[in-house]
Amino acid sequence: MARNTIKSKELSDEVQEEIQESVEEKVEETHHFLRSIFVAKPLSSYLVTKNLPFAAFVALIGLVYISNRHLAERTVRSIDGLAGDVKELSWDYKSLSAELMKLTTQSEIAKRADTLGLKERRQPAIKLEVNEEAE
Repeated sequence: MARNTIKSKELSDEVQEEIQESVEEKVEETHHFLRSIFVAKPLSSYLVTKNLPFAAFVALIGLVYISNRHLAERTVRSIDGLAGDVKELSWDYKSLSAELMKLTTQSEIAKRADTLGLKERRQPAIKLEVNEEAE
């Protein structure tokens, strides 16, 4: 396996100076950028037009965020309303089911039939047989 011999060598003075100069240039660019942001002079039209697409993008993202939040709130309110409706309908179902069970008991049916003039049969049913030979 080959060893990396470049790392073990020290950089020449010229290469070190070039690296140092490039780092200093980047630091100066950063300082100029920060000064241009925080200086209290009127904004130039170039700076405004240069950053206009970014500002429009940020505004669009803000609008999407706000509309998404409103949609989520509306959905949560709708879910809460539907949950209340489900509870109310469940209570109605349970009360109607209990009332139906009460009304279909034998004693309740006998009471309602008595108001119509019908009596409950006390004897078992009679089985009728038809003789086909008699015809």
